[in-house]
Amino acid sequence: MTQPLRYGINTTLDGCVHHEAGLPPDAESMAFWTDELRRSDTVLYGRVTFEMMRDAWRRPGSGPWPDWMDDDDIRFAEVIDAMPKAVASMSLDRVDWNAELLSGDLIDAVRALKERPGRGISLGGVHLPAQLAELIDEFTFVVHPLIAGRGPRLLENADVALELIERREFRSGVTVQRYRPLR
Repeated sequence: MTQPLRYGINTTLDGCVHHEAGLPPDAESMAFWTDELRRSDTVLYGRVTFEMMRDAWRRPGSGPWPDWMDDDDIRFAEVIDAMPKAVASMSLDRVDWNAELLSGDLIDAVRALKERPGRGISLGGVHLPAQLAELIDEFTFVVHPLIAGRGPRLLENADVALELIERREFRSGVTVQRYRPLR
């Protein structure tokens, strides 16, 4: 039995996924994302998302977390910092931050990753998930009550029929929508 590949992302009502489009995290959403990470043993990113997440969430060499982090951020950072990571990139020749670089055919490499023992793989990013849509076992969209009108679009050019398996609402008006692909 293969471990599940779970894709999760913050998005606006119009499907934009750019972090500068006004998706401010709050305590409830940070707790949600921390719990989501704990469902998996490995994180899978493309180069851009890996570098963005590493720059934001890796423990500084000096030891203490930065002053801008509150307790919710630190809980998230501690979980993601310790997790093994896999990076799909054709431009990197090595990675750090407890990561391995996937090589060869992307689909084959991710299938092999899914064959390893574990509770699941947490997939993030914008472009990589669109390329891996056929392998994703669960889609989680954290939808913010905002129309951005700009930024990368969610799962551009992917063609997947989905079945809603969970929906919940946060006090902020954010909704979590979890789907399973219909295959």
